[in-house]
Amino acid sequence: MSLEQARALVRAHGWNATVYQTLNRGLTHWFATGGDAFAGYVTHAGVRVVAGSPVCALDRLPGVLEEFEADATAAGQRVCYFAAGARLETARLAIAAPAHVVILGAQPSWRPATLADTVERVPSLRAQIRRARNKGLGVAEWDAGRVASALPTLERLRDDWLATRGLPPMGFLVDIRDLEPLGDRRVFVAERHGEPVAFLVAAPVPQRRGWLLEHCVRGPGAPNGTTESLVADAAMTVAAEGSEYLTLGLSPLSLRAGIPPLAAPAWLRLTMQWARAHGRRFYNFDGVDAFKAKFRPEAWEPIYAVSNEPRPTARTWYAIGSAFAGGAPIALLARGVASALAREARRASLPIRSVHALRRTPEAHARGARVRPTP
Repeated sequence: MSLEQARALVRAHGWNATVYQTLNRGLTHWFATGGDAFAGYVTHAGVRVVAGSPVCALDRLPGVLEEFEADATAAGQRVCYFAAGARLETARLAIAAPAHVVILGAQPSWRPATLADTVERVPSLRAQIRRARNKGLGVAEWDAGRVASALPTLERLRDDWLATRGLPPMGFLVDIRDLEPLGDRRVFVAERHGEPVAFLVAAPVPQRRGWLLEHCVRGPGAPNGTTESLVADAAMTVAAEGSEYLTLGLSPLSLRAGIPPLAAPAWLRLTMQWARAHGRRFYNFDGVDAFKAKFRPEAWEPIYAVSNEPRPTARTWYAIGSAFAGGAPIALLARGVASALAREARRASLPIRSVHALRRTPEAHARGARVRPTP
């Protein structure tokens, strides 16, 4: 079976918001015996970490789960479905085999037309977009040819943005290393005075006639309101095309789905609580959650990790961390800490005037005026 066959199945049966990410590089593709289903996964510590859910017709899902897990067991491996939606959670619990479910967070969703209308109605969103427009920002969708011709510029924006993150670049469901070929993905680019300063990548969710806005990359020249402008333009564009679903993806550790936490061992509960309270240096959980909430979602969908074991084990969660890190997660954290310390050291070594200069736009330099730093 080939990547093109996997893509055809995604187009025919893709329902999970992360379905297009099953085609990301570095994933192994397992195909069902009949060729009518597949799963994209990576293997670490003897655990197959699946990107969301196997891709197949809904009525085939229980049988595909059983076949896939039997194949994993024969290879001496466990299975964990990461970032799975309600369909997978329901189908897996219906199988007469051990399973454990952990809520990872919540995923906001809208009808695109509703989101576009919200942007027009909410004064704070309208003001942010107007502020960006007044600073010369414009947004347009670029076709594959234009993306290819401007690839070095977009890659430089991506690299500058990644350099500001708390952790080094990660893979699996959050891989943004490749901007070409786009496949069925779409790119919306924000330009200021003719220069790209930010872009958004949208991936299709075919069976829901919708889109996942999976990456929003801002360069140092992007004014406040750039991200809001990109989201609003993407929503208006796909709404005009008749799309019915839009999501900004998982808000990790968010409680907005309103579902009580499922049973989990004390070590896992404490780990997740600690990550939410102290992990801001690496990932601003509350900030991401608040940003998505200000667009007033119509629904918050619960997102799960479902493993074929009676209770979650440290081995499974180590495998999940390894999937994103592309290796030992402790090494990724060590690089993140080293990078953060280096940034702090560089900042501490700058004279006050230099620190202030870092917070100015080119226009502000010309005026000699301070501006507020972009969050």
